[in-house]
Amino acid sequence: MRRAGRAAALLVVLGAVLAALGAGTAQAAGYRYWSFWEGSGTDWTYATQGPSLVRPDDGAVQGFRFSVSEDSQDSAKPRRSPGFAKICADTPAEDGTKRVALVIDPGTTADAPAGETPPALRTACARVAPDASTAEALASVAKPLRYNSDALLCAISGYPASGCGEQVSDNGHAAPAASASPSPADSAADGDSGGSGGGPSAGVLAGVGAVLLLGIAAVVQARRRRG
Repeated sequence: MRRAGRAAALLVVLGAVLAALGAGTAQAAGYRYWSFWEGSGTDWTYATQGPSLVRPDDGAVQGFRFSVSEDSQDSAKPRRSPGFAKICADTPAEDGTKRVALVIDPGTTADAPAGETPPALRTACARVAPDASTAEALASVAKPLRYNSDALLCAISGYPASGCGEQVSDNGHAAPAASASPSPADSAADGDSGGSGGGPSAGVLAGVGAVLLLGIAAVVQARRRRG
């Protein structure tokens, strides 16, 4: 009987722990933002710097994709393969300038903010000064651009109309205001992708610890009574 009682008590504790962990993992799914990519052959590579820091050479292809993702590991790539020759076919080389092919992918309706419809994917060939950054190339063909106070790229050609790197719940809606927005490679400050780490938060772990202590106390008390 004592063993059965102990087993029952441990099961109660385990159930409480699992419930606490479940609550911790049911948090926001990710962040809604424009990610920045660099064309590499026929594929895309997530940029390690922000577009204001990258100064592409003539013939480079740069991509932007709007989507909801946790970090660079699961971020959606532009849905058009890099192709400088096709994008800049009607823009011949010119002395004193460089050409940068741009793929601008506003994403799908599933990633769009409530009440907004993403515009169609488009490409553009920007002719800019030799020392121009990707941000300057983008501004020359896709105004208006919108940045926040941390230099995070929030909107391209006015899309989306509001919001900037907001946390999004797993049902696709904006989550309650987070303490800080992510800093993906879109940021002019750095290329760090500050999505969620995927594990329980410190608060959840503290709660689990409290539950364990309560469970242990209950088992000890039961032993004393039987003793």
